[in-house]
Amino acid sequence: MAARRQRSQAERTLRVTWIKSLIGHNAAARGTIRALGLHRLNQTVEIADTPENRGMLRRVAFLLEVEGSSATKGDGN
Repeated sequence: MAARRQRSQAERTLRVTWIKSLIGHNAAARGTIRALGLHRLNQTVEIADTPENRGMLRRVAFLLEVEGSSATKGDGN
């Protein structure tokens, strides 16, 4: 059952838009934005809905806008 849950989570994607500048923020925030695949302000990318990506999104949530059915519910599904 755990393998099925992981597979279904990996198939889900989240749309992430970088909406706030990194000027004045630390290097860790810059690195996290880059690791998410974002290169320019107002750029939107689709990433897999995994616990690793969720952790990165949580670290820089104040700089991003996240769209996705499970992203807005916060129920962990």
